[in-house]
Amino acid sequence: MIKRTRTSARSQLPDREAALERYSMRANVYDGELALFEPLRQEAISRLQLRKGESVLDVGCGTGLSFEPLKALVGEQGTIVGIEQCPQMLAKARERIQAHGWEGITLLSEAADEAHLRGQADAAIFHFTHDILRQPEAIANVMRHLKPGARVVATGLQWAAPWVWPVNLFVWGAAMYSVTTMDGLDKPWSVLATFLHGTEVRATWMGSIFIATGTWSGRGPDA
Repeated sequence: MIKRTRTSARSQLPDREAALERYSMRANVYDGELALFEPLRQEAISRLQLRKGESVLDVGCGTGLSFEPLKALVGEQGTIVGIEQCPQMLAKARERIQAHGWEGITLLSEAADEAHLRGQADAAIFHFTHDILRQPEAIANVMRHLKPGARVVATGLQWAAPWVWPVNLFVWGAAMYSVTTMDGLDKPWSVLATFLHGTEVRATWMGSIFIATGTWSGRGPDA
């Protein structure tokens, strides 16, 4: 059983209203903004090791950019659940589904910590979802709906080594544009790792991007 945890530095928690405002304005240009990072998405999805007929949670799915590669792996019998709190972003995801005629994709217009999920999935992906990764309640809610041993992958920005200041300048600029808290940028996966077994973290892009991989242990950090 997963127990909810509290974060003492409330001022450093993600700001939901600010995030909604920010991403509602970016919905129409979001796909273009993320184009540079698409190879990272492909690598993250490949690390899920999905098989035909499996189910996967796409946490903070945005405009649904991960749907096509995910669908290619889980096939017609597999299912995808996209969780996204921004209505404008989710509208783009819905348009993407309709344009491709995909079936087996469910969209939840809810924040990750409050999403009404059903059943237990085989895998979950958190792609550039720093705010979500810094919320223990959100991670706990997702984990409750994964099978023990489910594969979990997270990717996103992180601080590089302190002496690589040009790289950290890039991280700072990108973070100021895309997240509402700088808390945890040294190890963005740290909360998620407390729920996982065998967590492995690889740094890329001169240390500015992380890819964390592990399996759901079946127990929360306070169990």
